[in-house]
Amino acid sequence: MIPDAYETLKADLEYSYRGVFTPDDVAEAVDAARALLEPRAHVETFLPVLVARQAREQLMAKAQAEGRVAKKVPEVLFICVHNAGRSQMAAALTEHLSARRVHVRSAGSQPTGDINPLVVEALAERGIALTAAYPKPLTDTVVQAADVVITMGCGDTCPYYPGKIYEDWQVADPAGQPLPVVRDIRDDLQQRVAELLRRILD
Repeated sequence: MIPDAYETLKADLEYSYRGVFTPDDVAEAVDAARALLEPRAHVETFLPVLVARQAREQLMAKAQAEGRVAKKVPEVLFICVHNAGRSQMAAALTEHLSARRVHVRSAGSQPTGDINPLVVEALAERGIALTAAYPKPLTDTVVQAADVVITMGCGDTCPYYPGKIYEDWQVADPAGQPLPVVRDIRDDLQQRVAELLRRILD
């Protein structure tokens, strides 16, 4: 690990968010991202890159939620329990089908482990790469930043804020399922995502 990687990251983010967040806000986001990701890091060399992505994502969500930056496109958030299967698949399909006309996030009420490899394989069959994804925790900030919140099997753990579209999708969990079943789940999600995009973009 590069000794000063996190200080460099903090300096970069301070520059990016100058006038939006204080250096202390940035440092807190970086430290929180590192605390989240360090225990589950398989390759320590890549950890600063993942911490940078997580901290940047949380800062942007906070800036949007607090009205510090304007939204350019609708924000869609997918939530499941572990953020290792359904929500990751739905987010990837939404990004793929929307041609970046929406911004997508995903999170888990109890994020754990790695992305289901069969989910990665099923999406790759559609030309969608999920190689850089990782399970992320659900926070109030990402819910506040969202315009549309889609839950899948996470019960009442999602905080409610007025003025947002909330939907609960009854989608099978791909965990422990063989590839043909995961493909069926992928196809189910693709139909749901396509219908959602028609509603929020047309």
